[in-house]
Amino acid sequence: HRDLHSFPTRRPSDLHIAYAPADQRLRAFIKYLQAIPNAVAQIRGNLQTPMPLTFVEYGTRGFSGFAEFYRGDAVLAFAEVQDPALQAELKAAIEPAAQAMTELSQWIESQKAQATDNYVLGPERFAAMVKLTEGVTTPLERLEEIGRADLERNLAALTAACKQYLPRGSIKACVAKQEADKPEGGAVEGARKQLAELRAFIVDRKIVSVPGTEEAKVEEAPAYKRQNSAYINIPGPYEKNLPSVYYIAPPDPTWSKAEQEAYIPGKASLLFTSVHEIWPGHFLQFLHSNRSSWRFGQLFVGYGFAEGWAHYTEEMMVEEGLAKDKPELHIGQLLNALLRNVRYMCAIGMHTKGMTVAQCEQMFKDKGYQDAGNARQQASRGTYDPAYLNYTMGKLMIRKLRSDWQAANPGRSLKQFNDQFLSYGGPPIPLLRAQMLRVPQGELF
Repeated sequence: HRDLHSFPTRRPSDLHIAYAPADQRLRAFIKYLQAIPNAVAQIRGNLQTPMPLTFVEYGTRGFSGFAEFYRGDAVLAFAEVQDPALQAELKAAIEPAAQAMTELSQWIESQKAQATDNYVLGPERFAAMVKLTEGVTTPLERLEEIGRADLERNLAALTAACKQYLPRGSIKACVAKQEADKPEGGAVEGARKQLAELRAFIVDRKIVSVPGTEEAKVEEAPAYKRQNSAYINIPGPYEKNLPSVYYIAPPDPTWSKAEQEAYIPGKASLLFTSVHEIWPGHFLQFLHSNRSSWRFGQLFVGYGFAEGWAHYTEEMMVEEGLAKDKPELHIGQLLNALLRNVRYMCAIGMHTKGMTVAQCEQMFKDKGYQDAGNARQQASRGTYDPAYLNYTMGKLMIRKLRSDWQAANPGRSLKQFNDQFLSYGGPPIPLLRAQMLRVPQGELF
């Protein structure tokens, strides 16, 4: 449940991916740095004030993180370049760029006194967003019912799993016990150790094909992108033989020690974040989409498809035996599911039903069993990412499509369904129903 995913990026914008020789990358990075002051002026000119409080907080942390990144990791990334002239150019370009980001962060922070709560889309625009981006025309009232039903289903499953794991304890105590079992060496090192096991599992169980031999690395998230605790950066289809990077953020150092410790995932929760991000989630999905037989499938991967697939794989891996006789692992999967369930309910609630950020934050604690830091981040995210209902919405559409496809194709395997689904690249899931079922799309959920 630690993955506070941002939608996976399609291009290698970080410095861990060696897409060219170091000196060539350094020249490109210097040009980037030199453009920052002008870009910052444009950003500031385009931002309309007053801004919602959560936007102010997001911008303050993000832009100040860029300054830290330029002065720290960026310098280290190019330490191998021996050309004194290039190193001098880098040194000359870093400080103006860092200072511009710092000033932008400070200016945004100064807007806090007049910040508002005016982030709400409203029912009409929310429904239009879901229709135009995902092809879903289900009435909002029905969407809310569907999301609540899945939330209750996962809460019931958590209760059952906790009866096995901690028979005489409360659900809260059960979750706390599971989360207290932290990965040795921290989350980044723990995730690295999980990937080989997960890849072997999907190959041995014939769950889905693995095209290509590209690598997936695990690194600590850079300072400018830590508002979400896990995400993946994936090369696009025009890039060849480059690794993807699965990033995990450390807790905010301004939090209390207790909150920082709680933010670090337990082994079981981290395992299903790794499922979601790598095997067989985003990383595998993009191995398929980058090899799609049609260019549109390679270039366009929608939010609902990508996050729906990655979230769908978590429960699928449990169904295929990943948590067999290990209730603590099932609890890890369910906490990931409940996190997405509450996102779904908060997206609809905050943007169409008058739910406040504070009420959403409390729901993450009460229904999602999230720690305090995680709950704060998640509630804030819902204000500027109203489409984060797509994790659960996409998952539910895929599960319904799989059920209908299996009924129409008796004897065909789970692997055949998964491979066919991924072959399309990433268009809206309702379009896939018509293609895969060869009939009108019918009921999506």
